[in-house]
Amino acid sequence: MRRTPALIASAAVAALTAATLALPTSSANADSDRGQSSKEPVRFATFNASLNRNAAGQLVADLSTPDNQQARNVAETIQRVDPDVVLINEFDYAPEAVDLFRDNYLEIGQNGAEPIEYPYAFIAPSNTGIPSGFDLNNNGQVGGPQGTNAYGDDSFGFGWFPGQYGMVVYSKYPIDADRARTFQHFLWKDMPGALLPDDPATSAPADWYTPEEQAVFRLSSKSHWDLPIRIGKRTVHFLVSHPTPPTFDGVEDRNGLRNHDEIRFWADYVGNRRSSAYIYDDEGRYGGLKPGTPFVIAGDQNADPHDGDSVDDAILQLLDHPRIEATGPSSAGGPEASAIQGGANLTHEGDPAYDTADFADTAPGNLRVDYVLPSRHRLRTVDAGVFWPTTTDPLYRLTGRFPFPTSDHRLVWIDVR
Repeated sequence: MRRTPALIASAAVAALTAATLALPTSSANADSDRGQSSKEPVRFATFNASLNRNAAGQLVADLSTPDNQQARNVAETIQRVDPDVVLINEFDYAPEAVDLFRDNYLEIGQNGAEPIEYPYAFIAPSNTGIPSGFDLNNNGQVGGPQGTNAYGDDSFGFGWFPGQYGMVVYSKYPIDADRARTFQHFLWKDMPGALLPDDPATSAPADWYTPEEQAVFRLSSKSHWDLPIRIGKRTVHFLVSHPTPPTFDGVEDRNGLRNHDEIRFWADYVGNRRSSAYIYDDEGRYGGLKPGTPFVIAGDQNADPHDGDSVDDAILQLLDHPRIEATGPSSAGGPEASAIQGGANLTHEGDPAYDTADFADTAPGNLRVDYVLPSRHRLRTVDAGVFWPTTTDPLYRLTGRFPFPTSDHRLVWIDVR
């Protein structure tokens, strides 16, 4: 029997966000036989599903009935791929929406697809849309009404209301909530060698943010989570995040630099004890992942290894990391879309087979920005893919072209043994 989600208040930010940690779980006998043997592959996935909405409460309203077409398309995409553990980016922070999407969409077969059950899920607050009280974009005013860019630009993470563009994880396997770690409040300045942006109008270095702003400014534009997933007698740490897009700023490149360091966070976290010693979580515990611990990093990293606007080598911090396997999920639909759409795609250096997002043809074109990257230790990738059907595939209706029926991103998955 599914029970009502437990809500654990976070006193430090309750006044601003009514922050809670919601852990919807299900029956005691929900453990699956899948994955009990190390020979059985487990499918991990990430999907920026564009389930964000323009106003607080709108996602809950849309998911309260089973007839929202975009949510049906998201659910069908997940059902077609059938991941065991999936991160959904751009899912507004609304704990009640977790069960609504599960009950009204995932557990109802869409267009002949098999229903899918996720007994376990995890959702926690996002920095998006949380007012900072400072003029972070340096335009001479602090904030503005909710639902405006002025409000979003001066929030800890861009959002028109608290929790917009959040994320959620669904799992067929138990999530060890007692050992889960969140890093919503980690301060950017506390990262050694942080690429803090510089105000080009002054001679002082790294001074886009004042000392008072740096004292409260958080690294994560949403949050970073370390979720231990219990698969039989083994545990795999699902490391998930959604770094800010490296655009929508000026010559100071504050978003591009933040994107780089949000990605760097996981590189340090899975590195050696020295590289991760500075990291602290929202409970005040220091350090990163113990060397040798199996993990899977997942999320819309908003950085392509060859093209786009990210800081040079931002995603290579993960792809070239000695403890991370640089998987290369691909599709047939990506190259077809690149050829049909042309524009900026024709000048790209990267192979469009690895693209995961269908962006504007003028700029930046289609990019590889969504990743599922396992540890080299104790995990072995046996299959991988990007859900991007070609135009002749009946499932092309789930991806399509702008205006997209589901999302401008594609679901990315890997099977690990």
